[in-house]
Amino acid sequence: MMVELTENLVSSEPQRDNSETVIEISNVWKIFGDNAEAALRAIQNDGLSKADVLAQYNAVVGVADVSLCANRGEIFCVMGLSGSGKSTLVRHFNRLLEPTTGRIFIEGTDVMALGQSELQKFRNRKIGMVFQNFALLPHRSVLDNVAMPLEIRQVNKNDRLRQAAKILDIVELGAWGNKFAHELSGGMQQRVGLARALAADPDVLLMDEPFSALDPLIRRQLQDEFLGLSQILKKTTVFITHDLDEAVRIGDRIAIMRDGRVVQIGSAEEIVMNPADDYVADFVAGISRLKVVRAHAVMQPLVKHKSGGGKIPKNAPRVNESEALSMLIHLAIDDDSPILVEDGGVDVGVITRRDILRTVIEGTEVS
Repeated sequence: MMVELTENLVSSEPQRDNSETVIEISNVWKIFGDNAEAALRAIQNDGLSKADVLAQYNAVVGVADVSLCANRGEIFCVMGLSGSGKSTLVRHFNRLLEPTTGRIFIEGTDVMALGQSELQKFRNRKIGMVFQNFALLPHRSVLDNVAMPLEIRQVNKNDRLRQAAKILDIVELGAWGNKFAHELSGGMQQRVGLARALAADPDVLLMDEPFSALDPLIRRQLQDEFLGLSQILKKTTVFITHDLDEAVRIGDRIAIMRDGRVVQIGSAEEIVMNPADDYVADFVAGISRLKVVRAHAVMQPLVKHKSGGGKIPKNAPRVNESEALSMLIHLAIDDDSPILVEDGGVDVGVITRRDILRTVIEGTEVS
């Protein structure tokens, strides 16, 4: 586990509502090629496919009409197979890539309206980015790598090194500040990359497959540490991954991309229980529902159950509506009574063994 944050690293501002929109992008297109604008007009007017655009305009559709938003403190995962456009999309948030067309707002700022100098300041103060390949400078020490965003801000040397040292303590690398990147393991280097992104205290974190190059055990450890850190710092995070298990584990909401388009946005539970199309259904077919599906998605409304003549014993087990399917199964093994579901101390639903079995079977690859 990561160490506790010191008070001066936690914002003194009151906690704001999680529903407040921090990132909002609308109708973003990215078409690569010299004829991008003509290709876009042809897509919009004539309905050209991705293959048609390549054949007729020698242009590649990277992102196609994407609109989404991320709320304050949310971990918003964008996932898809290789070539789906997810990494291309995230590079538009800070304009590392310029969209062919579309609108991008972060913290109410129209990012597309910023001049180059304003954009550089905005990136440095508002956005931290963590890359898959660590992107550490080999000639700098770990401490100097972490302090670099503050150096760009022209923070004096003593202050920036002091802040960098505190961030390194948070990611449990305080003793490694004087080492160089090649002296660290891959997992440690990725922690340095995360520390560098956090050093300037940005409002938004962009993470492009940050753990995908790591061994499975190290990856899971860093996922745990990142989740713990996120609960403390409440940073709004856009997390890119091709690993559905990782998205389900980390994301508050998930956007699934295919051929440059977003085909569904929702919580892991919503996507697993109600896939938007056959592609998404196939995508999530191998995901275990045991820790994804919650009681509120399995239950019958209490009124409906009673109207059907179902009797509920007074000593029936009770669970909160957010209880996981795995716990419901354990309760059903030990007691054949229906399970009552509570919301704020009020009984709102009931779950029978049949409800549990149906949910489990529908989540397996059976015909």
